[in-house]
Amino acid sequence: MGRVYNFSAGPAVLPEEVLKEAAEEMLDYKGTGMSVMEMSHRSKAFEGIIGDAEASLRELMNIPDNYKVLFLQGGASQQFAMIPMNLMKNKVADYINTGQWSKKAIAEAKIYGKVNVLASSEDKTFSYIPDLKDIKISEDADYLYICHNNTIYGTKFNELPETGDKILIADMSSDILSEPVDVSKYGLVFAGAQKNIGPAGVVVVIIREDLITEDVLPGTPTMLKYKTHVDNASLYNTPPAYGIYVCGKVFKWIQNKGGLEAMKKINEEKAAILYDYLDSSKMFKGTVVKKDRSLMNVPFVTDSEELNAKFIKEAKELGFENLKGHRSVGGMRASIYNAMPIEGVKTLVEFMKKFEAENS
Repeated sequence: MGRVYNFSAGPAVLPEEVLKEAAEEMLDYKGTGMSVMEMSHRSKAFEGIIGDAEASLRELMNIPDNYKVLFLQGGASQQFAMIPMNLMKNKVADYINTGQWSKKAIAEAKIYGKVNVLASSEDKTFSYIPDLKDIKISEDADYLYICHNNTIYGTKFNELPETGDKILIADMSSDILSEPVDVSKYGLVFAGAQKNIGPAGVVVVIIREDLITEDVLPGTPTMLKYKTHVDNASLYNTPPAYGIYVCGKVFKWIQNKGGLEAMKKINEEKAAILYDYLDSSKMFKGTVVKKDRSLMNVPFVTDSEELNAKFIKEAKELGFENLKGHRSVGGMRASIYNAMPIEGVKTLVEFMKKFEAENS
């Protein structure tokens, strides 16, 4: 069969151009006579691959010189522990609870110290971002942690909390590279690759230099110290080499599209097509407060579980994959990351209109 429209929340759709380039180089990467999968991570060829990937990401995100970029393993979930191990000096940290991934990060941080949950949207199934205008960061907190975009619930921080001299940390796994970001507002940003960057198996960490020290919690393993990886340029051990290679190609693809300002414009256009229909539909309803809607993850429901199931079944038969909502919330969810073409969103909306007409 041909390519489907893949609305998966992750691992997610990758740019077709990138997949074709990687396929062409699978057996012989630039005259080396081998695949990137086979080459040494200490080789000149791979040194060029990882160096080019970092340079492209730095240019795309305008990353300041006093920040380090790391390509690590363990996914975003390993960062839930790595962050407190390295940064919870006073053994106190503040967190905002906006969904499943925030809750997991909170639970992990509690192993290492005191966690203050300053605000939560759990009272309304995480369908909004709490108002943080008057939030007071704990005096003894080492950092404030947020999940910038909530994949499962489709919410996004459109305004950042004021943190003063406190470190702001953000999990940007599901919206990194979707629009410009002022990296200087954060002490650390991290993102699992499998949504908007590349294949699963890589996590990108962007960390300010003053936060990279040997002063970590006692018992922190060598592999879980940021300094270990900074000192070795992400090559302390064998990295997820092929994943980094594909990430680099995705960075180039975004550059060729015009960078993050251009991606933001495209993503806003795609999201508007879907949200405008949801706002006008009598059958389908968006589940998120309008001002907090994500550009990347769009959850929606009907009034009937039976109708939801019928919609998902018929959509799959027509080549719309992975529209079923997360098991914790049900309904449907369309993840429309950078690599989802606008035609995919338009075609989905046409099907939704047809389904509504036939089932009303």
